[in-house]
Amino acid sequence: MEPPSPEKTPSSHRKSRGLGFFLLASVASLSGSADFAWAFQSHPAPEGLYAHQLAHVYFAASMGILVYWLHRNRLTDQTGWRLIQISCVLFIAWNVVAFSGHWVEELISANMIRGHPGWTQRLDTGASPWAVVYFILKLDHLLCVPAILCLVLGLRSLYKKVLAEAERPHE
Repeated sequence: MEPPSPEKTPSSHRKSRGLGFFLLASVASLSGSADFAWAFQSHPAPEGLYAHQLAHVYFAASMGILVYWLHRNRLTDQTGWRLIQISCVLFIAWNVVAFSGHWVEELISANMIRGHPGWTQRLDTGASPWAVVYFILKLDHLLCVPAILCLVLGLRSLYKKVLAEAERPHE
């Protein structure tokens, strides 16, 4: 039996993960600034909003196709693929909520939002029933974050399975 090659040892695996984390932390610290919202995305009417809404439709459709494909090929018998399928269902729900949120945002008046952008901004929920719906739909991260978590856990499960198979001696 041959000893494991240096690139497959657990210590080299930990070193590469440590290097990846260091690089990610370095880039994040260099690009971070409290003065600017780097991830802010505005959608000037109407073209930007249309393109963004279409992206939600395409993303939801692709997740639906993946859910169907995973089920049809019976891959969901494995834990990793089942978690990925759950993430797809959550992403579909997130896309529906986000799509609806963008649509309702167009229905509320700008004067329903009080204060300056940031932590002092408040929504006047008594001004319209759409304001309450808008507020609820803005909680879309309650679907998106678990979807991302299921995706990561599913990928990790598949990775661990492949790693375990690679470490088994070949007969």
